[in-house]
Amino acid sequence: MKFGGTSVADAGRLRAVASLAKARAGSGVLLVLSAFSKVTDGLFAAGRAAVGGDEAEALSLLQKMIERHRAVASELLGVGRAELPEAVESAIAAAEADLGAVLKGAALLRALPERSLDILAGRGELLSTAILAAFMGAPWIDAREVMRTDSRFGSAKPLTGEIRELASKRMLPLVGPGMIAVTQGYIGADTSGAPTTLGRGGSDYSASLFGAALGASEIQIWTDVEGILTCDPRVVPTARPVELLGYDEAAELAAFGAKVLHPATILPAIELGIPVTVRNSMVPDGRFTTISRESASGQPVTALASRGPVTVITVRTPRMLGGAGFLANIFEAFGRRGVSVDLVSTSEVSVSATVDGNDGVDELAADLAELGDVRIMRDRAVVALVGERLLKTPGVPAKALGALSDINVEMISLGANEINLSLVVERGQAAEAQRRLHAAFFE
Repeated sequence: MKFGGTSVADAGRLRAVASLAKARAGSGVLLVLSAFSKVTDGLFAAGRAAVGGDEAEALSLLQKMIERHRAVASELLGVGRAELPEAVESAIAAAEADLGAVLKGAALLRALPERSLDILAGRGELLSTAILAAFMGAPWIDAREVMRTDSRFGSAKPLTGEIRELASKRMLPLVGPGMIAVTQGYIGADTSGAPTTLGRGGSDYSASLFGAALGASEIQIWTDVEGILTCDPRVVPTARPVELLGYDEAAELAAFGAKVLHPATILPAIELGIPVTVRNSMVPDGRFTTISRESASGQPVTALASRGPVTVITVRTPRMLGGAGFLANIFEAFGRRGVSVDLVSTSEVSVSATVDGNDGVDELAADLAELGDVRIMRDRAVVALVGERLLKTPGVPAKALGALSDINVEMISLGANEINLSLVVERGQAAEAQRRLHAAFFE
């Protein structure tokens, strides 16, 4: 059971986490926690202040974080701040001393090496778990002793063979039937013992890796929404959870802007056939999404997603007609400028491609002008329809374009995996496009 920052934001939320875990203890539970909400962001802010030479501000931000943990621990455990259990007080005191030294060093050097930044960024998880373990009377496992990684600080790569061996020795005996143990997401250590972090989505990744190493029956990702929704609820308030989702569908949705879960982080579990469920810790008995290798929604359109801003680059020249290798010349220019291509659409005499943002576009356009006429359309958005049976169901593209009858669709791309139909529109029309498509396919 993995709980993110909003699910462990205060004493009340931690009580709820403990209750949810105890209700499932019959199968044995490994709790994987993030830092309290906003704590990691605050530690990064302290690091930036230190690098900027403002040691006082950096230490002030650190002190606010320390006091927040003492206050939450005091409320949760029902004791005064001076009466905290030794395990909790020692964890908080060690964080204050260690991070204070890191920030003072950064202020002196006006630099914060990635190795030191990982020490700073990963401390919140150690504190949140120490507090919850004390409240539950549960074993506390230092994830750095199990999550073995390489030494790419900031985005370390897990060493799955070693993790499996270490989890078998240090975790498995503590999570048998009726047992609960508490550990951290996001953090690990390299072979020398130096702390590392797993980067974006690190806690989900930790849960997947630990679940795979332990042969878990299920991995539950507890967040603040009821699973993966049919659309961004900020755009379409009537969006609803998708009950079943295939891994490929989840990957497409994440690639096109869905924010709940990045499928790369759950791949270790999916590869072993372990189902992953995305649940709402605020509504524990509500709806949720199950992602697995075998299952899929079975729907023509499972969900919508959008990404922007994107820029559309079109190169038009008669020389493309029957010209062998011409596309290779065009995309070689993209590669030379380090610009990653997303969607591609071609005709006999033109090729259009989308790229994220605007970085490097002007320089790229100058290179492409040697090959043909170049047209740049900025501030666009991609609206994607994703579904396992999208291209197997007659009429889906016609229905989609019909719903957008008076919205100019400037580019269309059908994914090679047959589960993605992408439409490029002006960015200002992307929200309305999603509302109309959602009405057409889900309402």
